[in-house]
Amino acid sequence: MPRKVEDVRIDDRPSLDTLARRLAAGGGFSAKEVADGVDLLAEILGDREMTTFLSFPADIVATGTRGVLATLVREGYVDAVITTCGTLDHDLARAFRPYYHGAWELDDAELHRHHRYRLGNLVIPEANYGAILERKMQAILRDLWAKGTRSLSTRDLSSAIGAAIPASARSSILRAAYDRHVPVFVPGITDGAVGSQIWLFWQDHKGLSLDLLSDEQAISDLVFEAKRAGAVMLGGGISKHHTIWWNQFRGGLDAALYLTTAVEWDGSLSGARTREAISWGKVKARAHHTTVEGDVTVLLPLMVGAALERLRR
Repeated sequence: MPRKVEDVRIDDRPSLDTLARRLAAGGGFSAKEVADGVDLLAEILGDREMTTFLSFPADIVATGTRGVLATLVREGYVDAVITTCGTLDHDLARAFRPYYHGAWELDDAELHRHHRYRLGNLVIPEANYGAILERKMQAILRDLWAKGTRSLSTRDLSSAIGAAIPASARSSILRAAYDRHVPVFVPGITDGAVGSQIWLFWQDHKGLSLDLLSDEQAISDLVFEAKRAGAVMLGGGISKHHTIWWNQFRGGLDAALYLTTAVEWDGSLSGARTREAISWGKVKARAHHTTVEGDVTVLLPLMVGAALERLRR
């Protein structure tokens, strides 16, 4: 017999985990995907023998979702982070300067005249981004140079930035990763303000080089030493692809959760569902995998909250 659709109760003020279970019973359209995603997320986070990769692009680090990502790292649920250069930018800048609420419909020419950047419906004062990043990054790079550093992997750079962020910055992803010894890999390191600051420093310190192949070796070691491998992938692009690309060499991920707003019919990697990765050997055919369509800034706090509540109970 097919399962009966049950109406979702909210009149008893359910917990996040209870609500997620009720969404599954309700059989809603995206609601059922979210409920399945919570089940998978709890499975991944609860498997202490699973090597867990967390991948995401930089834009969500400019939002309050940064705190959820930092929590996953700080509480030991993540073994490696793969992200984009802008994550270093936003995480470092926000550790010292605030970002602000804005609106999608603001006058961008007016914002430009007043030295304000718009990121979606957020507003970032120019001094709270470029200026603070230049001061902090040049100081970090000078310190590394003085200590004899001449070759720098992105995981070592991320660790150095995390060390420079105050321990009191509990919502900092890089500080959490530094404290927990979680490597943060940035394969596209030159595509952002931090990358530009490295280039600027290099103008007078030509002996400094970036060692991306050392990063690749470290990811390879994680992949091949994993008893089981799982991934929580938020959004697409290079961070998602680097995660699934390396895991194909061990026969694919054992578990894969993907959250995206991208469409599938344009053939993009960002739009590709986890089932497509099976054909490439990047996700195992028998893997527990699911794709949830929706805005990460809405879904991730709810899903992580429900999954951690389930695990703690």
